[in-house]
Amino acid sequence: MGGEIKKNVYDESKIQTLSALEHIRLRSGMYIGRLGDGSNKNDGIYILLKEVVDNAVDEFIMGNGDRIVIEIKNSRVKVRDYGRGIPLGKVVDCVSIINTGAKYNDDVFQFSVGLNGVGTKAVNALSSYFRVLSVREGECAEAVFERGTLVSERKGKAKPGVANGTYIEFEPDTEIFGKYNFNMEFVDKRLWNYAYLNAGLKLICNNQEYVSQNGLLDLLNSEIDEASLYPVGYYKGDKLEFAFTHSNAYGENYFSFVNGQETSDGGTHLSAFKEGFLKGVNDFFRKQFKSEDVREGMAAAILAKIKDPIFESQTKNKLGNTDIRSWIVNETKSAVDDWLHRNPDAAKALEQKITANERLRTELNAVKKEAKEAAKKISLNIPKLKDCKYHLDDGTKGENSMIFITEGDSASGSMVGCRNPMTQAIFSLRGKPENMFGKKRAEIYKNAELYNLMMALGIENDIGGLRYNKIIIATDADNDGFHIRNLMLTFFLGYFEELITSGRVFILETPLFRVRTKKETRYCYSETERDKEMKALGSTAEVTRFKGLGEISPNEFGQFIGEGMHLVPVEVKALKEVPNLLEFYMGKNTPSRREFIVNNLLKEIDA
Repeated sequence: MGGEIKKNVYDESKIQTLSALEHIRLRSGMYIGRLGDGSNKNDGIYILLKEVVDNAVDEFIMGNGDRIVIEIKNSRVKVRDYGRGIPLGKVVDCVSIINTGAKYNDDVFQFSVGLNGVGTKAVNALSSYFRVLSVREGECAEAVFERGTLVSERKGKAKPGVANGTYIEFEPDTEIFGKYNFNMEFVDKRLWNYAYLNAGLKLICNNQEYVSQNGLLDLLNSEIDEASLYPVGYYKGDKLEFAFTHSNAYGENYFSFVNGQETSDGGTHLSAFKEGFLKGVNDFFRKQFKSEDVREGMAAAILAKIKDPIFESQTKNKLGNTDIRSWIVNETKSAVDDWLHRNPDAAKALEQKITANERLRTELNAVKKEAKEAAKKISLNIPKLKDCKYHLDDGTKGENSMIFITEGDSASGSMVGCRNPMTQAIFSLRGKPENMFGKKRAEIYKNAELYNLMMALGIENDIGGLRYNKIIIATDADNDGFHIRNLMLTFFLGYFEELITSGRVFILETPLFRVRTKKETRYCYSETERDKEMKALGSTAEVTRFKGLGEISPNEFGQFIGEGMHLVPVEVKALKEVPNLLEFYMGKNTPSRREFIVNNLLKEIDA
């Protein structure tokens, strides 16, 4: 016989018991969702900031302290609230022992936004440096940790005049997160949301103030501005707050929250609000308007306060509670009816908008009929679509579904050979699609390619029919590729801007260079990376520049659309900026645009 087969020994010595903080470090994704380098608004470093600020906001919600001071410099974060302060005897436990906290006690926290008993523990465990200081009635307690391990603690008298509250200072651990940077635009958006959801609370970050006196009314005004057809409607009850208006934009846009948590994928509170809004409108006008006519062009913000929220995903972006539907429907219906009675001019403007939507829908239906007869499509037999097996409505199996929009058959060919056919679909454009800026929605039905793309995405009627979790624009990194990218974004922003505002659209980054020796191959996404890797691999390294996606072989391409995929989310700061943005980049050639191209783009091309 040859050598014996070596078996792995499985006995008591193989059983490990991890401390809670060790478990957080080992399985960080279970607690904060993702790591990332700070280039995505959902990266872990922002979740750490959120958990600390959430606790400070919870103090404000309970009537303690009306300001939170934040400082972010380089990788160090400091947060000071003016609430009650952590009980001094429990400072260490509250930031290091799982299932320790007041949020299990309904008498103390009813509508908490933080993670029950986990938030600051996760921050502590995932930080190379973590300091907590609590001040209560002239006494204070401090503890310092490194990577979740207690380094020092002390108690004593606070300096005279120091107000009650909690101070937390932390630095996300590069061992966990790698090299990262805080994008202050993402922080800015989060802090404005805190301000809008907690009227009267003042947040100060790096000396900039964030404060709102009118809650969601301010949020919607900041997003819509002068584009609204009537002044923003507003209602605030004990457990429900919402604001709404209409504009001439296509589609619908919603900003939904539960207990201060943004629910970008909506959920039962949002669907109940939509149902209640329709009923309130129909009751007031004594009509039977269709939901699509009432909601076309609508923008709304909604906050529901729920005692025991159930979220459908770990990142808390979709609410699943079913028992809240009836009271939200009824409260919304009553509030909308009441607001329309008190605002007759706005009611008239709304009715005109709804009847205009009815007319457009009737016209559109005639065009749709012609287009469908011309297409003669059966089910989803769409040219240029290589579909995947699982889609967004397939539950957990479809959570990772995505569609790549590519240019030409060569790029599609590279992807088809290496994609995951279970969750990755590919739609291939023939070339540059039509510029749809300023055109009516009916024009989509006269453009075979964009019509097919709309049907492939499942968004003909509304965004609720979307078939993929992510829409990824994958074009070459050259002038033609950038132009196609802009044309696609113009299409989405013009007719389906909710895809952008709900964080569904991404740009695929593929490597510009391959640096390799006989032993090793490295891919680089910038000239800086290329130079660094050439130096690291030595003089024998050879460099290849990829001019287009079609030049990357399927064998190579697989790693660029797999686990380590580089995706850049497409975001707009506020809806009100979209019309001017599109007008400037995709409208007529104005002197200001020509000047911009000469000053910014042609120089880059010449170089």
